[in-house]
Amino acid sequence: MQATEAEIDVKGSKAPPFAAVDVHYPASGGALAALVLAGDRTFSQVLWQKTAFVPQVAPYVPGQFFQRELPPLRAVLAGVTGIELLVIDGYVDLTPDGKPGLGACVHAELGVPVAGVAKTFFATATHAIPVVRGNATRPLYVTAAGMPAAEAAELIRQMSGRFRIPDALREVDALAPRPGKPLCPPNLLRGLQRRLHDRNPRG
Repeated sequence: MQATEAEIDVKGSKAPPFAAVDVHYPASGGALAALVLAGDRTFSQVLWQKTAFVPQVAPYVPGQFFQRELPPLRAVLAGVTGIELLVIDGYVDLTPDGKPGLGACVHAELGVPVAGVAKTFFATATHAIPVVRGNATRPLYVTAAGMPAAEAAELIRQMSGRFRIPDALREVDALAPRPGKPLCPPNLLRGLQRRLHDRNPRG
């Protein structure tokens, strides 16, 4: 396992208590997990960042995604203590009767409240609470463990950011980019191109 941390070493220190995580899978293999930490539940200001790379991961098995995601999440959360809330990209449970998804496994392992934010609807997750943010027309689907689902849904609705995806989840997504995804967001890239053109219109 390889890990890198930005701005501050969280090991041995009290980290901000609100965390968001995501995992991506480079084309070259392995898994790259990303973590951001904030001092408030809305994630209005991300204070710490951390990434961890795991060179070997389990193959994808439908309905058992947690077997693939748990090892990189363990790696990125290693040494980080005092978490009061963890927001994940995905489902906590997959059915109304509690078939465990990734979030349920993380909750069972860490014992902290987990809010799951899924971008797409999973057919059996009819209990997931749809949350529409900002001017979006498509909802996010929220599930939870260790806290009421309605409270988790309201928390996701209020998280910082004016887009469909809360800023904290956008940030962990950017920290661990998918293969082929530009490191510079398209809107920022277009702005840079316009400024360069204004400076050198003949270019």
